[in-house]
Amino acid sequence: MTIIIQLLVLTLVILSTILVVSIPITLASPGQWEKSKNLIYTSIGIWIGLIVVTSIVNSFIA
Repeated sequence: MTIIIQLLVLTLVILSTILVVSIPITLASPGQWEKSKNLIYTSIGIWIGLIVVTSIVNSFIA
């Protein structure tokens, strides 16, 4: 069960790093927001889902 938590946290860290880099670049680039907003919203939804799933799985361990 601990390996599952570690994989979830690793995925969360990787996705967070990608979002921290890609969102400012997208907002700074002219015209990119209209093209990429659905992808960004989907990524943010996945990020929030990972937080919820990680906290639920972690509650079974602690």
